[in-house]
Amino acid sequence: MLHHRSPASMLHSSYKILAPSSLPPRQPKPLSQLKPSFSFLSSPLRIRLFFLNPRAIRGFASAVVAETKAAETFFSDHAVSWASLGLSHPLSRALSNTGFSRPSLVQAAAIPSILSGKDVVIAAETGSGKTHSYLVPLINNRLSASASQQGLTPTPSGLSLVLCPNVLLCDQVVRMASGLCDDDGHPLLKVAAVCGRQGWPVNQPDIIVSTPAALLNNIDPKKQSRSSFIRGVKYVVFDEADMLLCGGFQNQVIRLINMLRFDEKQLSRANKSAVEVPQGIGSDSLERFSSEDVEGQQESVLEEDEEDQQESVSEEEEDFVVEFEVEDIKEEIEAGSIDRKDWRRVRKNYERSKQYIFVAATLPVNGKKTAGAMLKRMFPDANWISGTYLHCHNPRLERKWVEVTVDTQLHALIEAVKQGFRSDMLDYGAGVSRTMVFANTVEAVEAVAKILGKAGIECFRYHKDSSLEERAKTLVDFREKGGVFVCTDAAARGVDIPDVSHVIQADFATSAVDFLHRVGRTARAGHHGLVTSLYTESNRDLVDAIRQAEKLGQPVETAFSRKRSFRNKLKKRGFSKLIDKSTVALTNA
Repeated sequence: MLHHRSPASMLHSSYKILAPSSLPPRQPKPLSQLKPSFSFLSSPLRIRLFFLNPRAIRGFASAVVAETKAAETFFSDHAVSWASLGLSHPLSRALSNTGFSRPSLVQAAAIPSILSGKDVVIAAETGSGKTHSYLVPLINNRLSASASQQGLTPTPSGLSLVLCPNVLLCDQVVRMASGLCDDDGHPLLKVAAVCGRQGWPVNQPDIIVSTPAALLNNIDPKKQSRSSFIRGVKYVVFDEADMLLCGGFQNQVIRLINMLRFDEKQLSRANKSAVEVPQGIGSDSLERFSSEDVEGQQESVLEEDEEDQQESVSEEEEDFVVEFEVEDIKEEIEAGSIDRKDWRRVRKNYERSKQYIFVAATLPVNGKKTAGAMLKRMFPDANWISGTYLHCHNPRLERKWVEVTVDTQLHALIEAVKQGFRSDMLDYGAGVSRTMVFANTVEAVEAVAKILGKAGIECFRYHKDSSLEERAKTLVDFREKGGVFVCTDAAARGVDIPDVSHVIQADFATSAVDFLHRVGRTARAGHHGLVTSLYTESNRDLVDAIRQAEKLGQPVETAFSRKRSFRNKLKKRGFSKLIDKSTVALTNA
């Protein structure tokens, strides 16, 4: 079974669903022996056709064994049902009607943990069922609250907020949540996206899905509306947490976390009969430290020495702090000074009224500024749910490593794409194949599409230069029709396309993080898949690091880095001129 834990000190070690000693050595199955999903096995017509040929009979038997072993690495035990996890009957029935007969290993561990009310960090490999791991308990909590209200038992509104890094992922979460319906076909909850061209909903939904920027833009201009919204939020989910807590999203996300935490402290103090504040705090000190509650903790999150950080607070944040009844507290304290550390200790003691859930497929912890390390400091008591193959090789994946040169790259690419049209790569439920081809830049995507077109292979194109409407339509067409999908890393995170049988790296990923997200587009939800990686001499260091980790059965966490890390190493070794040769060759083809 999949375990969870709360001590942050245990984060550095990989936490497995099954004890390593209980798992027999696994060898990747040749793709020729692998057969598609259970929808194929349940087709009487295709089974009869198979039995016409003795060789097909052997292939059919291999398919059953392969699917059984695949299920062992994805689904929970047969004894674990949705109801046994503490879910209501209507929600359990909705999940079964949608095709989810039983929970995955990650879901079986995450759902009870979230229902317990504690903060939770879900760090599990792509395709393990993480989205439903948090959506299902959020929906269950809301349904339970509604049932209590009908029974005249007062319960909080329990608004859920889900933050995602981009609009398409927001739309996907909304679609998945809305797909859980009652017996009449109506969604169990009202879910709304606030992002892109979608403004604030007229009627308050049960779940709001938004990007950090879109949310701040909608709640910032009106202070009263912001206060009311922040107070109403009870559950906060950060999907693709490693991306949200680093880079361009970091400032916005830290600011939102501080707003939410400040509201918790404000509510906690209001619920107490007497406000416990250390004696000797003057009015200036109180206002300064309260201001830091809203905005001044970002540096303390990113740096070890909290005492040396000085944050400037804008007029807008000062207005927000005024909402905390400063005047009432001033009457209960004496003028004077107090050590800054003492005040920090006092303000950490408050009654929690919100739950924070962080979800990621890659969550590196090495280094002070990585997402995992930040979560350890910000939420030290959170429960951690880790998948068996987090940062590791997925045994349902067959890997092909092809070293190429400028002269051989085009031929290798075309041959790899043609492999996706083999009969054993088809989705037998629909009779189509789906291949995703990754390149590092928009120019390279266009070049690959041009090359494949000349070879008579039609393909979809997906990158940031396409409009949101074009990208959304491309995803729908690829899901429905299959074929070849050429894209940048914009399609590597969060995009759920079922039954992708083959992933090709025309340009090798520039970091192990990108690599894990790319290969995670296939072998999802218990299925098998093939990954073909084309790489050049300039990529050899990263390839060697990944292959060595896989060979030893270890996480590739040691290979995690910022995208520029491996390139800097290569430059020192004199390979700088080789780094972009493959992309140049594709573009000039």
